[in-house]
Amino acid sequence: MKILTFDNYQLMSAKAADLVIALINEQPNCVVALPTGQTPLALYQELTAECQQGETSFQQLIVFNLDNYVALAKDHPASYERYMQENFFSLVDVPKANSYMPDGQAPDLDWVCDDYERALQEVGGLDLAILGLGLNGHLAFNEPGTPVASLTHVVDLSPSTRQANAVGFKDIEEVPRQAITMGLGTILSAKQIILLASGDSKKDIVKQALQGPITPAVPASYLQQHHNVIVILDQAVAAELS
Repeated sequence: MKILTFDNYQLMSAKAADLVIALINEQPNCVVALPTGQTPLALYQELTAECQQGETSFQQLIVFNLDNYVALAKDHPASYERYMQENFFSLVDVPKANSYMPDGQAPDLDWVCDDYERALQEVGGLDLAILGLGLNGHLAFNEPGTPVASLTHVVDLSPSTRQANAVGFKDIEEVPRQAITMGLGTILSAKQIILLASGDSKKDIVKQALQGPITPAVPASYLQQHHNVIVILDQAVAAELS
């Protein structure tokens, strides 16, 4: 595991973008898992600028979203479909046929999960997974207690996760109670992983994940067992690391 620390959020995001762009330039048809949330926003801005300036083409890039809410309309202001369109897909040249997101409105969610895994295998699996980190240590929506070998599945979201994701909803009751997420086994099968974390609120869980015991209680701690993880932090979140 390599840990890189930068003075601020913008600098750490620029470094993450450099790593992603280097992979795309080396392997234009690479398969990348993408996150949502606040943490990757500057990363998407950096990648968008690179594409719009004609420096890098994403036309062969294949992307899979890490997760999606269950039973939330795709045009809802807080939907992940809308997030990805507004912050990335509408701004770059990734073909629609090359972007995958589990359908949280489908009638058979088990089939959706199985089909997502099939689609991943058909393109050769993940070359890179870009991850954020939940305050309770979740990766994607893999809540504490998730088995390390889990594949894409439906998960009941914890109260703390729903509270943390309440931005964009009228109130906490509107936040979905379930999501579809890539499993820990799916994520850990990626050839490379980039973990992004920033801000004082994440410093305790970052220390637990990176330097604490490997335990199902902190799903991100399983990253310690992966052979190729780059952790990119700002100074605020790295303050507790020894």
